[in-house]
Amino acid sequence: MTTYSVKKTISAPAEEVWALLTNAAEYPEWNSTIVSLEGEVALGNRIKLVSTVNPKRAFKLTVSEMEEPRRMVWSDGMPLGLFRGVRTFTLSPAGEGATAFEMEEVFSGLLEPLISKSIPDMSDSFEEFGESLKRAAEAG
Repeated sequence: MTTYSVKKTISAPAEEVWALLTNAAEYPEWNSTIVSLEGEVALGNRIKLVSTVNPKRAFKLTVSEMEEPRRMVWSDGMPLGLFRGVRTFTLSPAGEGATAFEMEEVFSGLLEPLISKSIPDMSDSFEEFGESLKRAAEAG
């Protein structure tokens, strides 16, 4: 398995952070790691993500879990569990009206060792995603 994650404490209520995370059309306005995000971020929907890590490739993801305003999961994969990517967003209270934000992506499956070699290191991208979200939410 390959895992990437970021954690940030954001000085804004979870509802404001959630509003940013679920408004696909506005991602490129506040998030420097996203070229585009198409579709409605809603349970069971397919969305299309293009990131700056690999701007020539669109990822078609399913919003597979959604517990407003606490948890959301985007996932995609190959048949028979050969390869799977799961991105989990978690928001929890951090006191004084702040929100603890965590985003984790886990790649798994039989082909993961081979496929992960072709995936660029996303550590910096995850850190920037968290910083972008923090700036946008705290700016109101």
